[in-house]
Amino acid sequence: MHPHSTSPEHLLVLARQVLDIEAAALRAVSDRLDAGFADAVQLILACSGRVVVSGMGKSGHIGSKIAATLASTGTPAFFMHPGEASHGDLGMIAPNDVVLALSNSGESNEIVSIVPLIKRRGAKLIAMTGNPGSTMAREADVHLNAGVDKEACPLNLAPTASTTAALALGDALAVALLDARGFSADDFARTHPGGSLGRRLLIHVHDVMHTGDALPKIDSAASLKLALLEMTQKGLGMTAVVDAAGKVAGVFTDGDLRRALEHALDLQQAQVVDLMTRNPKTIRADELAVAAVEKMETLKINGLLVVDADNTLVGALNMHDLLKAGVV
Repeated sequence: MHPHSTSPEHLLVLARQVLDIEAAALRAVSDRLDAGFADAVQLILACSGRVVVSGMGKSGHIGSKIAATLASTGTPAFFMHPGEASHGDLGMIAPNDVVLALSNSGESNEIVSIVPLIKRRGAKLIAMTGNPGSTMAREADVHLNAGVDKEACPLNLAPTASTTAALALGDALAVALLDARGFSADDFARTHPGGSLGRRLLIHVHDVMHTGDALPKIDSAASLKLALLEMTQKGLGMTAVVDAAGKVAGVFTDGDLRRALEHALDLQQAQVVDLMTRNPKTIRADELAVAAVEKMETLKINGLLVVDADNTLVGALNMHDLLKAGVV
């Protein structure tokens, strides 16, 4: 083994070469996509069973990730190791399943040896290979060409660009299926309930907003002094200002107070209606909490009033509430 330079310049050049080769490989796969991709999507959509993904070695690692992505986006799927398949695991494949088999050469002995067994069980076969003339490509119901001109490995040996291409093509399949099924953000959250993604997608405004005695609100006839007391007691840095019917007339915030102090006002006699922000930005209780985050960030504000369809005040929340809930 002859070591090469480890200078930062050399390492950066090498890294960029790898990324450029892999990016070019993905462009080539994209340009080469044809009706076979649509056929694969339709085959899976028509499948009343599951997608069984299989592959050896590095293709197996990619296949495992593809199976996980399919399963989390509305397409029931699992990974089956081809070596185990010939020792009993093939029994997991049912006639109404679709097998997605990965092999860059299309001649992987472990995969090729179970193709007749897959066919005998009546399952459909989608082969993702880098060789359209391979055994797997010929025997498959649908072939997806994930071929690359060369690997990113300087020796052109280690699976690099080829596995990236297969992974990206698997993602394309998952996204096309997601779109065809009308899979929503709520559907996605239900498959990820334990993670931060699930929290972000499942939490609604009504789950985190302040209500009842914790909701800062004052009558539109109230004095500035009462507004400040309400803001201090409730600790949200703002208070809603409502009319006699409970509808939002405005909001008074810390920012409004700072602006009031810039003027020579008689703070003892001032009325909140003269200092509040009229027609404040609001949100509905049934909206997702992430929508509240986006609205606050876009408007550069730290709190929102929550109203119903008639503009009646039902709650309030600030960015700290969303941080505590793990939404931000």
